[in-house]
Amino acid sequence: MERPKVIFLDAVGTLFGVKGSVGEVYSQIARDFEVEVSAEILNTTFLESFKAAPPPVFLDAEPHDIPQREFDWWRIIALNTFKSAGVLKEFSDFPGFFSELYIHFGTPEPWFIYPDVLASLENWRRWGIELGILSNFDSRIYSVLQGLGLSSYFSSVTISTQVRAAKPDPQIFTVALEKHNCPPEAAWHIGDSILEDYQGAKSAGLRGIWINREKKS
Repeated sequence: MERPKVIFLDAVGTLFGVKGSVGEVYSQIARDFEVEVSAEILNTTFLESFKAAPPPVFLDAEPHDIPQREFDWWRIIALNTFKSAGVLKEFSDFPGFFSELYIHFGTPEPWFIYPDVLASLENWRRWGIELGILSNFDSRIYSVLQGLGLSSYFSSVTISTQVRAAKPDPQIFTVALEKHNCPPEAAWHIGDSILEDYQGAKSAGLRGIWINREKKS
């Protein structure tokens, strides 16, 4: 198989994941605000809230407004997560709680790099393949990559909130390809979502590669 000019990689669930689970992190920080709720319940209600949210695309936002729009987008997901869990009213300071939660996920602390990632990145870089991030994550991706020691591997970062298009929309792939002056057929995209990553990449003319990161029981 001919080597690609560029390999694009999804971020969360592909390069790195949440230590334990999202529910565990939410539950732990909620406890600091004297709200007790199980990680299992929060995992369920978070997934429901996340899936119900619109794509993180802000068509009418000015560039300087995007960080606030990202913050608000996640705040609604968190609000619905705790509302569905039946404990939202137990917070005396939900805005303060959410601010701490949001900042926390912009640090390397809640994340871990999957065991196969660094060796793969090293090999691709040694072979002269250009690497890019292509993600529906938000602007915190830059601080997370930096904190995890991954920034130096990537010559481009393309995120949905900044390009006004989210995977599987072909437009986000087009924007990423333009940064490398690369035709679609000379690029791969690797990610953990069949719809957003594999099918999205194929629809845009790239080679889509699905990676299964689900925990095995």
